[in-house]
Amino acid sequence: MTNPAALPDASKSLRNVDRALADLRRALCVIITDNESAALILSTETVFAGALQHLESLAGTPARLALTAHRANVLHIMPTGDDTILLSIEDWMKPELLRSLADATHDLDQPFRGPFNRIKEMAPNTAKAGIKLAKLGRLLPSVLIADLDPAKVETLKAEADLLAVSVDEIFGYDDQAARQLKPVAIANVPLQASENTKIQAFRPLDGGIEHLAIIIGDPKRHEPVLARLHSECFTGDLVGSLKCDCGEQLRGAIKAISDQGSGVLLYLAQEGRGIGLINKLRAYKLQGDGFDTIDSNERLGFDADERIFRPAAEMLKHMGFDSVRLMTNNPEKIEGMERSGIKVVERVSHKFPSNTHNELYLATKRKKSGHYL
Repeated sequence: MTNPAALPDASKSLRNVDRALADLRRALCVIITDNESAALILSTETVFAGALQHLESLAGTPARLALTAHRANVLHIMPTGDDTILLSIEDWMKPELLRSLADATHDLDQPFRGPFNRIKEMAPNTAKAGIKLAKLGRLLPSVLIADLDPAKVETLKAEADLLAVSVDEIFGYDDQAARQLKPVAIANVPLQASENTKIQAFRPLDGGIEHLAIIIGDPKRHEPVLARLHSECFTGDLVGSLKCDCGEQLRGAIKAISDQGSGVLLYLAQEGRGIGLINKLRAYKLQGDGFDTIDSNERLGFDADERIFRPAAEMLKHMGFDSVRLMTNNPEKIEGMERSGIKVVERVSHKFPSNTHNELYLATKRKKSGHYL
């Protein structure tokens, strides 16, 4: 068994965040620290009878509801200029209502809610980090938060068996996890479109989420490699959903790379533009109500695109590539690769005809996200 005291600081930080987001998904409270302050948080979508009272009794202070500015705007709550909005929790705000305030799929069923008492001052870093932790846990981006006396943190950890994680650890998680990606397994996997194929798995040192590299042919390391960044899509890649073009892009990229002789497809574990499968299904529900793909994500409280591209860059570096011919229609992927130290020498167009189910989806990507479609 590994001695925790012997772990590098980065691995300790990753482990702390992984444990904390797992507890948050289990509907447990988590302590977040920030220099001279601390807070106790609970995921809003896991709040049921007695949970709010338990949170407040542990903290000894009243809880507030933290939402993103995107979500607050949908609820007609006045902005503060901050990306996180805090609301007072009134006596009439029962757990069912709190959950519905975080979940946009209830908006049309419950159109008349409020009035809300918005807290005018800027949200503390602990609230922002709490929302980030919820995002990392693929939960809706909203938490209940109660201030905590920093002097009580160690006592509360021991007596209530709670985990504590710092603001810096949470906000540094994405970058640390990407930088610690290491190759862990590789095998020959003949594919229908390319028999000469290997799949290389990458995992951060703490055992977190894996990403895959599909290596087609024998690409030369001293030349720009033909590459495709593909975010996993259960609905499109696996079961053939017509709501997106992901399945066509995946299989089309493998064939195109094979036809050109060699290249790499990076299969990134960032379902639903980084919001996770459950939240993607929620976004699909909103699309069925008439909202486009970007509006749906933002109504749920997310940014239009929550993905990060450093994992892809680190995978390429591990395989010996420092420049790519990037198969993409997304200008943000080009910028993301360049920011992460991978030179994009050419953009290779990669698009497919629309169908009656994804016409709006593709049009929205073109009009609102600037995709080359």
